[in-house]
Amino acid sequence: MDFNKFIVIDFDSTFTKVEALDLLADIIYDGQPEKESIKKQITEITNQAMEGHLSFRQALEKRIALLKPNKKHLEQLAVRLKYQVSESFKRNREFFHKYADNIYVISNGFHIFIDPVVMEFGIKPENILANRFFFDDQGNVTGFDTSNPLSDNHGKVEQLKRLNLPGDIYVIGDGYTDYEIKAAGLANKFFAFTENVERNAIMEKADHITPSFDEFLYLNKLNTAISYPKNRIHVLLLENIHPVAAQILRADGFTVETLPTALTEEELCERIRNVSVLGIRSKTQITERVLQHANRLMVIGAFCIGTNQIDLKAATRKGVAVFNAPYSNTRSVVEMAVAEMIVLMRKLFDKSNKMHRGIWDKSAEGSYEVRGKRLGIVGYGSIGSQLSVLAEALGMKVYYYDIEEKLALGNATKCKSLKELLELSDIVSLHVDGRESNTHLIGEREFSWMRNGVILLNLSRGHIVDIHALKKAIETGKVAGCAIDVFPYEPVNNNEEFISELRGLPNTILTPHIGGSTREAQENIGQFVPARIQDYINTGSTSSSVNFPNLALPTLENAHRLIHIHENVPGILARINQVLASHNINIVGQYLKTNEQIGYVITDIDKEYNKEVIRELRGIEHTIKFRVLY
Repeated sequence: MDFNKFIVIDFDSTFTKVEALDLLADIIYDGQPEKESIKKQITEITNQAMEGHLSFRQALEKRIALLKPNKKHLEQLAVRLKYQVSESFKRNREFFHKYADNIYVISNGFHIFIDPVVMEFGIKPENILANRFFFDDQGNVTGFDTSNPLSDNHGKVEQLKRLNLPGDIYVIGDGYTDYEIKAAGLANKFFAFTENVERNAIMEKADHITPSFDEFLYLNKLNTAISYPKNRIHVLLLENIHPVAAQILRADGFTVETLPTALTEEELCERIRNVSVLGIRSKTQITERVLQHANRLMVIGAFCIGTNQIDLKAATRKGVAVFNAPYSNTRSVVEMAVAEMIVLMRKLFDKSNKMHRGIWDKSAEGSYEVRGKRLGIVGYGSIGSQLSVLAEALGMKVYYYDIEEKLALGNATKCKSLKELLELSDIVSLHVDGRESNTHLIGEREFSWMRNGVILLNLSRGHIVDIHALKKAIETGKVAGCAIDVFPYEPVNNNEEFISELRGLPNTILTPHIGGSTREAQENIGQFVPARIQDYINTGSTSSSVNFPNLALPTLENAHRLIHIHENVPGILARINQVLASHNINIVGQYLKTNEQIGYVITDIDKEYNKEVIRELRGIEHTIKFRVLY
């Protein structure tokens, strides 16, 4: 940054996420009944001052009178504020140290709690301008220095006049006192900082709205610790994904929009144009047509186990990484399967319905224990294998069939064919993936192989079972009971009627695709998938991606990371290195992995290089996507 440019930063709700005096109220009145009332009054006074409806001197006097702080409270406040620094400021700690001479913190707050926080970022003591308290012998606040211009109206304006800084001045803040500096003609630009709070009256007056410090640095072409302001990365989360996902991504600086339902292909084609990160569950269909409209899409997060709702080949051709949550809801699905086996074997569902109609049908007819019964598990992945363990603990004999070689857990027995398993089993539970070849895996032929009076569970995918054939099997008694959680067509939202041939059939449990819908599972998924998305965007790591070559990358240090996604054709790595060599660029580290569709090359290089190299790397034939990480 040029030596004659200066950045003036507010403290409360800008450098930190909170208003310091609001947090001070928490400390002073902790555990006291009047705490919430005091906090409400403090917040109201603060907002009135920030929006210019109350003079600052009046607001300060009113708040101090309400708080009656002691020095020990203020020291505790300083400690807590260190943990409340705005995320985008923390990300750019290096910038503050590098340009310490040109950065000022000017606040209507007080040195006693501001200095310990901002000085950790390398800001010089003489560049911190704030108020000072007066204390008595017991450490109680008796007042403040009224000769300090920052204790009065237009204090920041007066303080900047006295500084007489020799160059351009950029002001970053969230309140009216920050805008006053620009209004007085002392600043070139006023940036309304909205990472922590949005004040409409202030945003209307700003030259620019900056949702993060990253955005400010990007707009002004200043050095940053990141490649691109994360607030410009638009995340769209559909289908009522657990709120923790949005919280995690917002905390990392992304702009996040959430919708409670799935979108149709047409709706998604329109909404996805400027989306960089898309989060879905099982209902939203990501087709090739949708991906053709995805101009900025980098990554799709499937907040569920399966990914058959996504055209993975089209996503890969587009250079879009896909992540899912293959294990996060395993326990929830397994518990539901166990519960449904017991309910169906005892015919509890039908007994309960009769009771609701006033019918007392006390009988053991058709009611059995699960102990000693033979459970056949089709698909021995993470869910099937865990179900195997719990079923065996219930005293069941477990058989399983999987097209891949899977190690048996406990005393489970592997069957050589699906036919062998179906002929043996009293209960059949389906846990296969949604690949197209599994369509009608269970149809008329397979029902004919089953034992009479079999119990069937499908908690995998709707197209696995031929629903018409299942209905016939129930009506003939071949199937004595079934539990179906997934269907060939599922309503887009809760307002659409569910239509199925299975409605009204005896001993038939129908559930709306809720096998993994427990609070624990959804929260686990809401944490797992965003972590994968963050790793990919922040470091380039593709570990656990379902369609990209998996690369777990070391932390980037003192280098720039070049991420090159290309069609899997020979010679691309050589061309990348040829470009780097022609510009005399030193390679710090390089990583390459391919699959049948694409190659994924990560190259870490020294920070100093001619930016022409970026244009040349983007221009390599067969390049799909290219980006730079700082």
